[in-house]
Amino acid sequence: MSHSKIVICGDLELAKSQVLSSINSNLIKLFEVNEFKLDDAKAVTKEAYIAEVKEKFIIIIAHSFRIEAQNALLKLLEEPPRNIIFIIITTSKTLLLPTIRSRLVMERIASQKSESTLEIDLKKMELKDIFEFLKENKNIDKSLLKEKIEQLLKRAVEEGISLSSSDMDYFEKALVLANLNSRPQHLLTPLMLMLFRAKGRR
Repeated sequence: MSHSKIVICGDLELAKSQVLSSINSNLIKLFEVNEFKLDDAKAVTKEAYIAEVKEKFIIIIAHSFRIEAQNALLKLLEEPPRNIIFIIITTSKTLLLPTIRSRLVMERIASQKSESTLEIDLKKMELKDIFEFLKENKNIDKSLLKEKIEQLLKRAVEEGISLSSSDMDYFEKALVLANLNSRPQHLLTPLMLMLFRAKGRR
């Protein structure tokens, strides 16, 4: 008997691929949305009560979850219908209510993004490059966010970008805030703009 679970990964496509490849069943129903809303929860509930003789996997993939939608799933997750296995895939456990997290096993899948690679040239970057960088990293999890902040500081020092003491303080503050689950864009946007200004200093 499989167990319902929550899968956390900064790369949702990677997580989906790994989860699907690990399921030895044709009975899979996928609910993939950007924001999981009440209507989605109702659709999941309806699907869960369609009886199956064999195990059926209901996979929910979302970047964010409405509170009312999560509350609508609570009873279903606590007492799932026979042969129904739930898998919730998202980027951070903090996106889910504690009541949801307490009902399911939690599993992490490491992102395959190279930890030594920052796909941006700090000295040559323009505003459009910053926009693309922020877009690519808007849904990364806490551990990858901290990694990116550390990489940015390391790259700035290596490239001889002049950072003031207040700039250095902000990097330290950003790491603390990342640990407190601040959103990636709220931390990376001011950091990138700060580096953009700093690269022009002599």
